[in-house]
Amino acid sequence: MISSTSSPDRAVRPDLVSAPGTPVARPAAPRLDQISTEHAASLRSALARQPAIRPEEVARARALAADPNYPPSEVIKSVAAQILAAPDLSEDQS
Repeated sequence: MISSTSSPDRAVRPDLVSAPGTPVARPAAPRLDQISTEHAASLRSALARQPAIRPEEVARARALAADPNYPPSEVIKSVAAQILAAPDLSEDQS
């Protein structure tokens, strides 16, 4: 028999009850932050081998800057619409 003083919002939901014999998953213990510098030396040497200026990218940038149709008008309109739709974060939102 159900007591008349029991609250329906405190009743056990069957979908939350685990089946007998089923192990309950425990949350993993929080891990401490760690950093590994094992590959830092190889990364530094790989970066040092890269040229400071890449001539092919400079040539590409010059070609794009000289192109009167770059960037395409669709891109400019899309960026403009996104700017207009963005909230003004300098206004007080409270």
